[in-house]
This record gives sequence, structure tokens and C-alpha cells, in this order.
Amino acid sequence: MAKLPVKSHPDLLVGMESSDDAGVYRINETTALIQTLDFFTPIVDSAYDFGRIAAANALSDIYAMGGRPVTAMNIVCFPAEDLSESVLKETLEGGLEKIHEAGAILVGGHSVDDTEFKYGMSVTGLVHPEKILTNAGAKTGDLLILTKPLGLGVLATAVKGGIADAAVLGRMIEIAAELNSSAADVAGRFSPTACTDITGFGLAGHVLEMARAGKKQIRLYAKSVPVLARALEYGAMGMFPAGAYTNKKHFSESVTMADTIDNILTDMMFDPQTSGGLVIAVDAGIAEKCLSAMRDEGIEAAIIGEVTDQDSCGQVFIS
Repeated sequence: MAKLPVKSHPDLLVGMESSDDAGVYRINETTALIQTLDFFTPIVDSAYDFGRIAAANALSDIYAMGGRPVTAMNIVCFPAEDLSESVLKETLEGGLEKIHEAGAILVGGHSVDDTEFKYGMSVTGLVHPEKILTNAGAKTGDLLILTKPLGLGVLATAVKGGIADAAVLGRMIEIAAELNSSAADVAGRFSPTACTDITGFGLAGHVLEMARAGKKQIRLYAKSVPVLARALEYGAMGMFPAGAYTNKKHFSESVTMADTIDNILTDMMFDPQTSGGLVIAVDAGIAEKCLSAMRDEGIEAAIIGEVTDQDSCGQVFIS
């Protein structure tokens, strides 16, 4: 993408320059359009749950930008000769459930015949131009709140390997299929300065994007980061997906880990998340109140770090 002759525009409020979660285009003084898309291969055997997770994942980018989703379009790659049509029907039903839960509407989509099943959505949302959240606005002294526990990548690998039991699978699906709408609504009451959602680059990678976009240094408290039950256990058994090690290698020059952190917890910072939580930067003076309000709504949130310096090229320290 960096080599393409992409044009700028005065109404393009968020483009590709900061690796943000979605693009934002101003329609008028009170309305801006948020556009995003995401799709991937199944991570669970249940077609219905796969649809729910894929939809929650795509919708999350709208919440990360401070907006509300209004329309969605299905993206489908389907091996018609190898899978039953019922698999596709159940997947779309799961996705539709989450679209409706988000208060949005399905307006169509596109499908192609493919050897590998893939599903996701293109989602459009709305936001006031002056209320856009990006990954670049965190201020020195802000605290970071994470709204879902880590470990989804490890648990998904353990499920595929036949190691995880039904309870672990159910917990993984519960977290991955949960919309980030409630967390975004609560955060909106506390004037957040920046936000991003945690997906394929893992916690460390996406927080590094925040640091780079805002030219800040960010410190994460490893022991304060919530992790799903059994995830560290399965991680110690080698159940990290390959993407975790790819992330760790790719971001190693800009992410510094304290020597005192356990190796498994270190790797967990890079675990790719499918439909992970939001990381929200909030003024330190009201962060605890924001956290309390989230927990009152049943959100498994935690304060996991702070913005420690400005005028930086973007660094993350994990201690």
C-alpha cells in the first residue's frame, strides 16, 4: 500500500498514514463516515459461532473509532463443492445476529467460489467529525484500559489441537463473539483520548501502533494484563499460534521486555487476537472511575499501562 499513489483529500479525516482501525471521511460539519472491512477463515467448528465471531470482529473497528455501525455487507469465499449450503446459511445467520445486536442493518454482500472458506464483513459507521477516536491521540500521563482478556489465539490453537475441553471452547467463543459496543459506550462518557482494538498484531503490536501514531512512549504492566483461564497453561505447552512468534520478531526493535517477565507471559503480549478487546487511553485522574463503570456493566476491563513520554518515534516498554 505504501508504494501506491494514494491521493489525499481535505475531507479524509483518517486515512492510511497512522495504521488506524478504519478510514473516516467527512460528509458535513456534523457527520463523518467510518469504513472498514475484515474477513478470515473459521476458527471454530460451529458455523453459527464462526459467523458471530467474524461479525463482532468486523464491527469492532467502528467502535474503536468512536462511532456507531449503521450498515454491513457480507464478504464470502465458499467452497460450494466441498461444504454443505447449510454451513454457509448458519454462518450468515450468526453474522446477522451480531449485526442486529449492534443496531445496524445488512444491505447485501458478495460471494465467490473458493477452495477455502472465508467470511467477514464490510461495515459502515457514523461519527461526529469532532468526536472521532484514533490511535494517535494519547497524551503523556494517560492510563490505558484493556476491555477483554488476552489468550484467544492460544485457546483457538488448543481447540484445533484437540487439547482444550468444551468449557474452554465455550469461554473462548463467549469472549470472541462479544461486541465492544458496551465498552465503547462507557468509555465515551470519560473523554478518551485514543483507542484501538486488539486483533492480529497482539496487544504489544497494536499498542506500538498507538505509540508510533502519537509519537509517544508507552509502558505496559505485564502482570496487570488480564489473561483467559488456561491460556498460560496451554501457552506453556507450545500452543501459541505461529502469528505470535511472527509478531514478536517483527516488533522486537520497538518493544522492550523486562528480563523479569516470564517467557510465556512475554509471548502472550504478542498473541494474535480474533475479535479482541479495545485499548482505551483515558486521563489518569478519571481512569479508575472509567474502569469501575465498565466493571459495573460486566466488562472484564483492567488498567494495563500508561503513556510515559512524548516526542518519541514510538516505543513500548513492558515491565
